[in-house]
Amino acid sequence: MLLGNLVTDVMIEHRFCVAPMMDWTDRHDRVFLRQFSNRALLYTEMVTSAALRYGDANYLLQHDPSEHPVALQLGGSDPDELARAAELGQRSGFDEINLNVGCPSDRVQSGAFGACLMADPPLVASCIASMQGAVDIPVTVKCRIGIDDRDSEAELLHFVDTVAGGGCKVFIIHARKAFLRGLSPKQNRDIPSLDYEKVFAVKRRFPALDVVINGGITSLESADELLKRVDGVMLGREAYQNPYILHAVDSALFDEAVIEKSRADYLQAYLPYIEAELSRGTPLKHMTRHLLGLFRGEKGSKLYRRHLSENSWQKDAGISVLLDAIAYVR
Repeated sequence: MLLGNLVTDVMIEHRFCVAPMMDWTDRHDRVFLRQFSNRALLYTEMVTSAALRYGDANYLLQHDPSEHPVALQLGGSDPDELARAAELGQRSGFDEINLNVGCPSDRVQSGAFGACLMADPPLVASCIASMQGAVDIPVTVKCRIGIDDRDSEAELLHFVDTVAGGGCKVFIIHARKAFLRGLSPKQNRDIPSLDYEKVFAVKRRFPALDVVINGGITSLESADELLKRVDGVMLGREAYQNPYILHAVDSALFDEAVIEKSRADYLQAYLPYIEAELSRGTPLKHMTRHLLGLFRGEKGSKLYRRHLSENSWQKDAGISVLLDAIAYVR
């Protein structure tokens, strides 16, 4: 089925972003996260270019208008196939196309995309140029500071220089290297040490590029400090496991007015979306699994999580399950 032409005119800025996270940042989670911040740039889970070519593109690219600004992350290494995927992404309304050059999982390596592509900067540059030639929206890269024993500052700068030559102007850099063998994806998020200095070096060498730093950021205070050295910050697991942290993003990082709203207020704002999805036949568990961390550290939070975990998965579970869970934290 051909996707409609929904070209966006949303202004993209990378000052604060929420990372693409497989199995986490699906469309339901992105709508939920949008309740907390109007300014955060959201990213989809990675979608492979092959899946869009051979699968149901309409299903894979569906998203809610409230998600904007939102970027589509693609995985792949075939420049022509990626160009077609980027074009589909633009036509379905995404505000940016991002190429995954950072995921270290075996599944990704076997498909010749992800972090292993850092070993072939000219190929990444070719992919970027091909995608950029197919769309009018920004095409960006998310990468690591290096892979295996190819993790020197010089090699990172060479990678960025080469890929920038393909037309990339925004680099989102996870400040850990990726071990392509010997570590699981989960271990690759923690075991390699953080090296922010290498990311700072990219910004110093290429001041005209937008450099966004990712990895180990768990507070808006640390994000604000990092913004003195780079153009943007990207939060990953902290934003998912503690979504309430996003409520202060617009005021703390964009100088907008402080909005006094409770966790329950944000959840209340999300209820109409849940009810609409339930009416379409979407199981409640698809939404509530993203809500487990909302009341983290609050009185009654364990009972809230337990109630959702034990009841949202039941057949025909409805909005009453969520309302009953909220009662534990009021």
